[in-house]
Amino acid sequence: MSLVKSKQRVADHGEVFTPPWMVEAMLDLVKDETERIDSRFLEPACGSGNFLVPILQRKLAAVELKFGKSEFEKRHYALFALMCIYGIELLPDNIAECRANMLEILAYYLALDGSDDLYRAAFQVLSQNLVHGDALSMHSSDGQPITFAEWGYLGKGKFQRRDFRFDSLTQSSAYSAEGSLFAHLGKHEIFTPAKTYPPMTVGELAAVPGIAEISRSNRRAAP
Repeated sequence: MSLVKSKQRVADHGEVFTPPWMVEAMLDLVKDETERIDSRFLEPACGSGNFLVPILQRKLAAVELKFGKSEFEKRHYALFALMCIYGIELLPDNIAECRANMLEILAYYLALDGSDDLYRAAFQVLSQNLVHGDALSMHSSDGQPITFAEWGYLGKGKFQRRDFRFDSLTQSSAYSAEGSLFAHLGKHEIFTPAKTYPPMTVGELAAVPGIAEISRSNRRAAP
């Protein structure tokens, strides 16, 4: 695996990819978290998924261990594992590759094709969780503040989505610091979602307007 795409990209963006052996060593430092289905990870310069792909693979191994005997639970918890992974990437080709790589890992694990509702639901999740934008300015490529979807699995095939602005979430540690005026407050008293959605099934998530069309176009463009 090449650690650079071009010398020009290194000069323009400082783009150098982390080698796989180093990624695995770093993830082993938080091994227990990488093997928790509901632990949340954010990579603010995710590239094509050097960290996020192995995190998803570890989470899916945990899904198999806990829910492998139930196809219903396996499918829904695998999607939930994907829902707990986030990334921001400045370069458009990298973010497209990252989304495609993550979708390929999930599709292979669950033997999905593009006609499956769960495939389209995963595509929708990745379009929300993996953001084309600048983590330093906290704005997406269209100039809007980055907003992340917090997904929860309610059980029985139902998911809950709440949206939070990234710039608000980054203030969490400052508010909760010892000695802070707000240290005694719970997070729910300070940070409120920008939007809350009603619970939805995989089918309802897959049917979000425009997602099916985008998914079909993406498959046509694939080599």
